[in-house]
Amino acid sequence: MSEEKGLDYASSGVDIDRSDAVKRRIRSVVESTFTAGARGAFGGFGGMFRIPAEAQRPVLVASADGVGTKIRVAIESNRHGTVGHDLVNHCVNDILVQGALPLFFLDYFAAGILVPEVVEQVVSGIAAGCRENGCSLVGGETAEMPGIYTPPDYDLAGFIVGCVEEDRILGADRVEAGDVLLGLASNGLHTNGYSLARQIVTERMKLAVADPFPGEDGTVADALLRVHRSYLPALKSVLSRIHGMAHITGGGLPGNVVRALPDTLDAEIDGSSWEVPNLFRQLEQAGDVSRAEMYRTFNMGVGMVVITDEASVGAVEASAASAHIATFRLGRVVRGAGKVRIS
Repeated sequence: MSEEKGLDYASSGVDIDRSDAVKRRIRSVVESTFTAGARGAFGGFGGMFRIPAEAQRPVLVASADGVGTKIRVAIESNRHGTVGHDLVNHCVNDILVQGALPLFFLDYFAAGILVPEVVEQVVSGIAAGCRENGCSLVGGETAEMPGIYTPPDYDLAGFIVGCVEEDRILGADRVEAGDVLLGLASNGLHTNGYSLARQIVTERMKLAVADPFPGEDGTVADALLRVHRSYLPALKSVLSRIHGMAHITGGGLPGNVVRALPDTLDAEIDGSSWEVPNLFRQLEQAGDVSRAEMYRTFNMGVGMVVITDEASVGAVEASAASAHIATFRLGRVVRGAGKVRIS
């Protein structure tokens, strides 16, 4: 009888030494995000953060999300430095619509085999997003899961916690008939619609990630990996003048603006009030996608919708302009039944 060699964790595909090497590489990147509220040190079992001392009636607002199949574009182009930044900005926008400012962030990265250089690029992007938005990366998880993910595939998720004073929470209860709908320009696809976009690009346009994208100053990867824009810098100073907001993610304008409306009001949006960017028009034409389906799948150039009264429109427009973000008067809120109409 032959003697079988004893097994260990590494033989099953999980290398603890490799995981430790990854953690050593990202320590300084993570610590670069620590703000005044961060407590504890890198590598703790739980992240700690102190609620701001000046808060009077703080309400914590939490959200979790991922970046979907945009990761496939990052893998195919071997450009991993942007998807982490996307992740943070997406989560920041999700809590911003309720008036919350970010406090801290946690990430989850899972792969079949941890490649230290890839993890470092992804986490560096997360750290860049945290620094941009003033939130601390207080913890996370890096998991090696052979048999679940096939190299070079990986997955990424993020978790954010922010804070808003209870009497400053934004939402549908503040929205009124006659309010103006202001659209803030997106920076491309952001993190939604990539399954359809990739299908159009590969099957209909017959393009690879390194090929030039029609009408764009760059490659397919350049066009599809533009960072999901954070609207915090554009709106932080005017949150007190805003009634409600909608982050335009999965479901597009109709599926997200409706979430900011009470069931007694409608949003009337003029589809000619902004120019749909080239990227979306190319996908629409090449994929023979109906305009209605485009509106449901993509942001169509509008990444955030702000709902405010006429007197505050100028202040919101000026604040967005100071952050170099274009705005569009999309339409108005009218009496109705909680529906979104795009004409």
